[in-house]
Amino acid sequence: MAEFRTPDTGAVNSAGLLSLLDPVNLIVHTAQGVISDWSTGSAALFGWTRDEVIGLHVTELLSPKPGVSLEDIASSIRADGSWKSNLEYRHKDGHTISVLSRWIPFGRDEDGTDLFLQFNEDFRAAATIQENLAAREAHFRSILQTVPEAMVVIDEVGTITSFSTTAEDLFGYEAHEVEGRNVRMLMPTPDRDNHDNYIRNYLRTGQRRIIGLGRVVKGLRKDGSTFPMELAVGEAISSGKRIFTGFIRDLTSRHKIEEELRQSQKMEAIGQLTGGLAHDFNNLLTIISGNLEMLEMRVRDPKAQVLLREAQGATDDGAKLTGQLLAFGRRQPLNPRLTDLGQMISSFSELIRRTIGDQVELRTVIRAGENEALVDGPQLQNALLNLTLNARDAMPGGGLLTIEVSRSHLDFDYAQMYPQLRAGDYVLVSVTDTGMGMTDEVKQRAFEPFFTTKTMGAGTGLGLSMVYGFVRQSGGHIQIYSEPGQGTSIRLFLPAVQGAVATGHAEDISAPVMDYPGGDEVILAVEDDPRVRRVAVARLESMGYKVHEASNGVEALDVLEKHDDIALVFTDISMPGMSGDQLAEHVRERWPDIRILFTSGYAEPEVAGKELAADESWLKKPYTARELAVQLRALLD
Repeated sequence: MAEFRTPDTGAVNSAGLLSLLDPVNLIVHTAQGVISDWSTGSAALFGWTRDEVIGLHVTELLSPKPGVSLEDIASSIRADGSWKSNLEYRHKDGHTISVLSRWIPFGRDEDGTDLFLQFNEDFRAAATIQENLAAREAHFRSILQTVPEAMVVIDEVGTITSFSTTAEDLFGYEAHEVEGRNVRMLMPTPDRDNHDNYIRNYLRTGQRRIIGLGRVVKGLRKDGSTFPMELAVGEAISSGKRIFTGFIRDLTSRHKIEEELRQSQKMEAIGQLTGGLAHDFNNLLTIISGNLEMLEMRVRDPKAQVLLREAQGATDDGAKLTGQLLAFGRRQPLNPRLTDLGQMISSFSELIRRTIGDQVELRTVIRAGENEALVDGPQLQNALLNLTLNARDAMPGGGLLTIEVSRSHLDFDYAQMYPQLRAGDYVLVSVTDTGMGMTDEVKQRAFEPFFTTKTMGAGTGLGLSMVYGFVRQSGGHIQIYSEPGQGTSIRLFLPAVQGAVATGHAEDISAPVMDYPGGDEVILAVEDDPRVRRVAVARLESMGYKVHEASNGVEALDVLEKHDDIALVFTDISMPGMSGDQLAEHVRERWPDIRILFTSGYAEPEVAGKELAADESWLKKPYTARELAVQLRALLD
């Protein structure tokens, strides 16, 4: 049986490890080139199945070009620890495949012969060789780094054949005390009495209880004490014999934390009542504040401006009061420091990658510019962990998770949509997934304490509530953009250090000066959110355009049928029913001269599952009036 060692976990059976890495393009062979293992990934890449290649010579099978010397490669590996080269391998049907082949030592087989692990990266599968290699290597490293702390290997009759050093620490036995004995010695009753029957039933029927599924069970230490543990069991065939590799994580600390959390939930119960009252009051303030701000832009009488500012000040005081009510039960001491959020999240991304697992692809985008904010770094990291765990749970079958950091300026008219938001400079941290998305009802309740859509015991409902409390206490703003089946984007607006104070509410009572291009064409604005649609229409009309509006794609088609002078359709990408890109297809087919401008709350249009035509333009929410004006003229001119 071959063996592979990592610094932290001790000996790991190669077959058990390779079962985890089966989708990757891996080949295990001796120093003389005889193939002993062949992953499903290699079968898909080269065309031969595992059964067809076991025992064959790797270079005779794949015919590498340029030719290689196994002796020279073995010498390089022993000297440098690895060997890599660009090669052309032969596919089963005869065509060549360009790969970057990296070879590393992989222990010895039962006869003591050196084994090499060959990792082959297909150049066709990546935009560039360097990017794809880096992604694969990061993936491979993340798998190794997330191997659980303890490992026990047993044969098909339950006899322990391998017991890692961390398993020794966990169970209190030394390896020589348990190897050769039945694994049930590590289990309390009733699992101890039933374990052999579990294995026999699985071998006879194939019915799985733990294998490949994972389960929380109890372990039995040498001193007789029990503890909760998470057990994941992998199955593999080694030298014609079936083996089972169990990876074990001690859950004692987590259960203790969960117990403390349950206690804290009791203390938070009164906070839910006050939060509900504050929510209703904020709805009233939204109406009052929003209308006052719209009036401020239209009223020129200085005396009336004073009255409006006094009324707005009263709504601000009301908003502060509701903020205090909403923060009840989530008060936490903050230690804000000047932090470059781009650098912090870049260094933190590896932990996030290990947390979300290998089924979810992590993409980190740091936009150029100043990304400094006065924020409590550890609390922000905790908030990001909450958001990434929620995103992972929303993508049970895997998907794409994007974390983006950028500088954002929110102008006055955008701030009108959110009564607690003030115009100014922010550092925007977006966490976007391609998961199940949220309904309107879920979005409305997402920040409420104890509200959760997860099954009983799978979530406390405090995650988003804690993130919300932190962002608000930091002087920022949090926003959810989500559509059912299209994914979710949660945005944290944290006040930027430079210019944050100077770009707040202007003290000048005069109306804002429009310093961007306008026009007199007719535009159809399509947006399902009435608040966003109201602001978009106001912006367009202030630029001189004549505007028709629609709340969905079907309504937009009706408007287009009735008005033959529409020059451009400005539409959201993701909407209930007919989406923006579906609307665009109808428009291109029936009215090919009409231009189309998309807008989206996602990091990129493809995150929403939409493939836009290469010649189409789009604006990412939030966008400024100037950005909208420039895009419109670029399309209409």
